[in-house]
Amino acid sequence: MSTHSHELKEAAVQVADSDFAIDRREHTLSSAVRDYWTRVRAGELGALPSVFGLVALILLFTVLRPETFLSERNIANLFVQAMSVTILALGLVFVLLLGEIDLSAGVTSGVCAAVMAKLMVETGQPWYVAVLAALVTGLVIGAAIGLLVAVVRIPSFVVTLALFLGLQGITLRLIGEGGTVPVRDDVIVALANDNMPIWLGWTLAVVCSAGFAASQLLRWRRQRARGLAGRPLGLVLAQIAVVAAALLFGTFLMGLDRAPSPLIVLNGVPWGVPVVAILVIVATFVLGRTVYGRHVYAVGGNAEAARRAGINVTAIRMSVFMIASTLAAVAGMVDASRLNSVTPDAGAGNVLLYAVGAAVIGGTSLFGGKGRAIDAVLGGLVVSVIANGLGLMGAQAYLNMLITGGVLLFAASIDALARRRRAAAGR
Repeated sequence: MSTHSHELKEAAVQVADSDFAIDRREHTLSSAVRDYWTRVRAGELGALPSVFGLVALILLFTVLRPETFLSERNIANLFVQAMSVTILALGLVFVLLLGEIDLSAGVTSGVCAAVMAKLMVETGQPWYVAVLAALVTGLVIGAAIGLLVAVVRIPSFVVTLALFLGLQGITLRLIGEGGTVPVRDDVIVALANDNMPIWLGWTLAVVCSAGFAASQLLRWRRQRARGLAGRPLGLVLAQIAVVAAALLFGTFLMGLDRAPSPLIVLNGVPWGVPVVAILVIVATFVLGRTVYGRHVYAVGGNAEAARRAGINVTAIRMSVFMIASTLAAVAGMVDASRLNSVTPDAGAGNVLLYAVGAAVIGGTSLFGGKGRAIDAVLGGLVVSVIANGLGLMGAQAYLNMLITGGVLLFAASIDALARRRRAAAGR
């Protein structure tokens, strides 16, 4: 090997060491905080604004309505109110990650709920057949949207706006103008109206806490074994402690009797809460731990670069609409359970706007490539806390719309400004 070649090799090694040294250096608590603050200053805000907003809203309504807002009964009501919006927003996170939009998600939930209710009431089908039919309906609608957007290349705004109008006509045809289909099946009704046994709630809380702790510690151990930089052990343990405390404290609150009358007992975690938790955990795993999830982020970040890297961009675009519409079907069934009926306007009105608002408020970028499944939960809670708190104060409906719209505009502004900061910082 010549002297010149040897010098080039040494230079390459030095460059590689300098480029990847940050991945191998030991993290301390102070360095982790400094790195996080650097990312925040560069525009990597993540869920920070939504967390601050949620805490501020909780404090505000606690001060304004201290006797009712943090009561056991109202907290349970808050969780139930947030379920359908959170599930719908969870599906929209996948679509927004690609920089697309689905304006038909709300009415899709209404169509699927109508299919489920009609099958149970008019044909006497068992609940699991009706639920499967509703899920298939959502999947087919999502596939049609994906085909028109990804293959025919019609903008998603136009396609889903057309379906926003058309699907309302289908729901009206199924139910009839002014009609209502009652939902009386015990299993479906229990989803949003019944509670788990106390022992089962505690069991699930402990299992989830232990599972989260195991996953975080295993990840930390793998990073250490591979010589990669990772969060300091103290920070990992603190995060585990916070999550476990939230789960156990929430289970404790739900275990308290919240019945309005001393003659009855009403306690336990609502059945819908673990359903939402399972969906969020699965979505988090899919986006963060699978090849498919990495492909979604890649297409959302730069579709042309993803195509040149060998990713099937068309299939990814179709799949996110199918996921969103299928989750919209689940949201529609949860709403039908909460209301014990399905009406011709199910899923219409402000349902979609609240769901999109929840995803964006939670931290998902409207420009694509940035977002997580947990954003739907945080945003859904923010939207529900606003509606719940204003309801307790007796505020008129227009105030809820104005405030929620203002919060959404503020979140979108933060997203746009953070995007500019990231571009300026070369991220």
